[in-house]
Order: sequence, then C-alpha cells, then structure tokens
Amino acid sequence: MDLIVKHFNELSTIELYEILKTRAEIFVVEQNYPYQDLDDKDQDAIHIFCWNDNNRVAACLRVFWKDENEGVTQIGRVVTLQHGTGLGGKLLHAGVELAINLFKAKKIYLEAQEYAKGYYAREGFEVVSEPFLEDGIPHVKMEKII
Repeated sequence: MDLIVKHFNELSTIELYEILKTRAEIFVVEQNYPYQDLDDKDQDAIHIFCWNDNNRVAACLRVFWKDENEGVTQIGRVVTLQHGTGLGGKLLHAGVELAINLFKAKKIYLEAQEYAKGYYAREGFEVVSEPFLEDGIPHVKMEKII
C-alpha cells in the first residue's frame, strides 16, 4: 500500500472523513473508550495515511510541531486497521522520516499507550516518563533524539 502525505488543508473531505472514521473505529469502538478525538491539532498537522482494497483508510498518523523553537515535533493518532501485517511499522517509519526531513526535527515526542511502547521502541523511541492516565488509558511519554 502506498502511503499518502498531505497537510490538513490538502485533504479532501472524503480523505478527512475516512481518517476520522478509522480513528473512531479503533480508539473509540475497538478500545471501548468514548473520548473526544478531535483536539484542534489536526489542522496544523501533516497526515500520513493509506487506503486498503475496501476503500477505507487502513492506517494513519499525524506529525506536527510540539515546540518549533526547540525543534520538537510530535507524532500522534497512530492507528492501523490491519494488525500484524507490518503496515504499522511502515507508517511509523514514514512519520519519523517526515519529522526529520521535512520538519528538520531535533527530537520527536509522542505519548504511547503503555501496551504499545515496544512498537515505538523498535523505531528508536525511549520511554521518558512514568505511566500516566490519559482519558482513562495508561500511557507513557516517549522521545527519539535525532
């Protein structure tokens, strides 16, 4: 599957709808925790996503500035519909490459659900906090120094 890279302003209404639909399917329905996914960060983000054969967004994430003055980007809303296929690793790697090459990031920050910290560690992220609850789900802060 080819990854598509677009700033929020470049997304078609169908692409945006399908990205939000995929995020809701995993974060709200599959994980059984209703919370507000829309946080006003999408508009300033670059979105990486791909389609599957059913015309669904199969995977997506977003990259945006956390602290532009310090050169810190943030990756968030990482989600895949197809688990165990390697798509998630490909997506995350593309997000890291985007942060390095487009943003010229010095550090990449993310908040990972605690169970997924190994997934991020494979891409070079290190845990930098104790576990904390976000929307009732255990998370850890992770960073990758460039």
